[in-house]
Amino acid sequence: MTKIKFDSLPLSEETLKALTEMGFEEASPIQSLAIPVVLQGKDVIGQAQTGTGKTAAFGIPAIELCDPAIKSPQTIVLCPTRELAVQVSNELKKIAKFKKGISILPIYGGESFDRQVTALKRGVQIVVGTPGRVIDHLTRKTLSLQTVKQVILDEADEMLNMGFVDDLERILSSIPKERQTILFSATMAEPIMKLTKKYQNNPELVKVVGKELTVDSIEQLYFDISENQKVLLLKHLVEIHQVKLALVFCNTKRAVDELVEEMQKHGLKAEGLHGDLSQNQRNHVMSKFRNYTLNLLVATDVAARGIDVNGVDAVFNYDVPLDNEFYVHRIGRTGRAGNTGKAFTFVSNGKDFLRLKDIQNYCKVKIARGPLPTGEEILKLKKQNLFDQISTVLNQGVPDFYASVAEEFNGTGISNEMLSAALVRIALGTVEELKDDRRRDRERRGERSDRGFRGDRDRDRGPRSDRFDRTSKGDRFERGSRRDRFERDRSNGEKMVRLFINLGKKDRISPGDIVGAFASNSSIQGKSIGNIDIYDSYSFIEIPEAKVDVVMSSMDNNKIKGKTVNLELAGKRR
Repeated sequence: MTKIKFDSLPLSEETLKALTEMGFEEASPIQSLAIPVVLQGKDVIGQAQTGTGKTAAFGIPAIELCDPAIKSPQTIVLCPTRELAVQVSNELKKIAKFKKGISILPIYGGESFDRQVTALKRGVQIVVGTPGRVIDHLTRKTLSLQTVKQVILDEADEMLNMGFVDDLERILSSIPKERQTILFSATMAEPIMKLTKKYQNNPELVKVVGKELTVDSIEQLYFDISENQKVLLLKHLVEIHQVKLALVFCNTKRAVDELVEEMQKHGLKAEGLHGDLSQNQRNHVMSKFRNYTLNLLVATDVAARGIDVNGVDAVFNYDVPLDNEFYVHRIGRTGRAGNTGKAFTFVSNGKDFLRLKDIQNYCKVKIARGPLPTGEEILKLKKQNLFDQISTVLNQGVPDFYASVAEEFNGTGISNEMLSAALVRIALGTVEELKDDRRRDRERRGERSDRGFRGDRDRDRGPRSDRFDRTSKGDRFERGSRRDRFERDRSNGEKMVRLFINLGKKDRISPGDIVGAFASNSSIQGKSIGNIDIYDSYSFIEIPEAKVDVVMSSMDNNKIKGKTVNLELAGKRR
């Protein structure tokens, strides 16, 4: 849609002055659509995601419609999280900077209740709060909503997902029916529609969808990487792109904690943010992130709601989001205010690829596959960074103390050349190169890696026949790639037995899937498993002869990736 300038909207000089000071000239699509309608006093349903400017879309008209002469709440904004309540409140304060007499107060849990009561008694026109804390004030009669003429539900879908439906019902029933009700949501699911039917009067729908969901300023790539290499890839991408500030998203709280621990082991400055943290802990983590003491913040989608930090260089989808809209919410936190940003998504299995294809269809964007960094690229980068550090130190001057320490080392028989080489070795560390076998293997099989799976090609050919027939001489016994064969060291001299498995490439299994299933369902250790050969519709796996009975009893008719396993001895024991 055509962008419009703020000065073409019916806004006061004070508001226009504040927007100019904030660096805003043109209204975003959702602002262009919503502001005129809200100013008319109509009920509105706004569908928009993070990063589209929705706060100003409802905040500008809310401030314009406030009467500073009335010292009681005229507008209440409800938000799902404390962080979002603070973010919205701060944004509204900036917009109302030159509007004399308008007071905006955020109320949320984790902050002094008495302090909020004192502020309310002084008189406020706009209250921004979380449902739980608003209910607390209503219960204690420290907040009255009888003068409210406008109620705004920000991220209504998330509030319903978090179980606030009863709180919302109670709050809305405490507000006079003669009011304007504005609802913003990323989705329009059935619970949202029920809420609008019950509490809105002929609402007008304004939404931003399709190509307007993502912006050109964000470079979007996905990386095809095995699960156990994702941390290493994250580390290398941070180094190569010189990421100073980034958000890393996981789908669960447990995954956040586990990833933070692994990242810290790799020397990355990372901390987690999820719902189990206390408010003080959350404030402490966010303070470190905003002050650049911490450069990687690992979070769940819910915990990240309301995070508004300038200068986020990149967003990492460590886990592919479970919902298409989550993807838009995530990447909308980089590439803001005219800056460029990067969004990297890690995919490691068939389900990830399917979700990635859905995301591309939903956002109407093609996400290209990113090349895995090579050991040569990583080493080159480390050398350049070290050279820059040395140059900076030399330009600043090296105190005599350090020269005397070097002389002490020389006195022990270590030459300057040997000392320099050893220090370079320590500074550069080891270069752990990522394996790209999964991608090469998929390409060898003719899969379309840019789509993530064969899909269309297979449908064009019709159903695939099972080419394995143990009584037929026509079976394809082509040796797989090294990855397919998964050769293991058997130097301990154990006698090995080869087992036949009825699952193969068409079932999208990998050697790691087989090893993981066998190790977790029987007493066999992964390291004792021998060669694994994967063919189109079946596979072979070598196990120690002593483990045959226990493996056969525990794995036969068990499942790998949801497919039932049939095991048989393949040939003679060796």
